[in-house]
Amino acid sequence: MAVASVNARTLAALGCTAGDRVALASRRGRVEVHVRLDDGTPDGTVFLPFAFREAAANLLTNPALDPSGKIPEFKFCAVRMEALA
Repeated sequence: MAVASVNARTLAALGCTAGDRVALASRRGRVEVHVRLDDGTPDGTVFLPFAFREAAANLLTNPALDPSGKIPEFKFCAVRMEALA
């Protein structure tokens, strides 16, 4: 089950509780995941692991690779998060 980590203030602002489903969207794509309470995640941010095939974080970020090592760069991007009914 794909999960994204957010802190309690972010959950409250969305009107969500841990375990609810949300949509994360960037200009490159959209995924739907469950939210997980993680107060170690800073305000205004969401952490989405790359491990979930059903909600691939790469769909939201850029496809850049390190030119010599051919490994993904440390990825981050702006996303919009909205609660799903």
